[in-house]
Amino acid sequence: MNIKPLADRVVIKMIEQECKNEFGLFLPDSAKEKPQVAEVVAVGPGTKDIKMELKVGDKVICSKYAGTEVKLDDVTYSIMKQNDVLAIVE
Repeated sequence: MNIKPLADRVVIKMIEQECKNEFGLFLPDSAKEKPQVAEVVAVGPGTKDIKMELKVGDKVICSKYAGTEVKLDDVTYSIMKQNDVLAIVE
């Protein structure tokens, strides 16, 4: 991947949720919710006012519809500001 985010932006890759419901039925793509858990794949340097708190490899929870989706090498990434990330999953 050759995306280098600027300022306080991060590049994340959504982690796909399992496509079965609690009853063991497989769900079609149209019935799935947009995932909120993602992995950080690149971070910007931050700004003089905003310290970059995320690092590559962090698992995070982000706002459902935040960021801009980009497709590179058949993989979909989202680029968003650090403040659109709600939490780090430990």
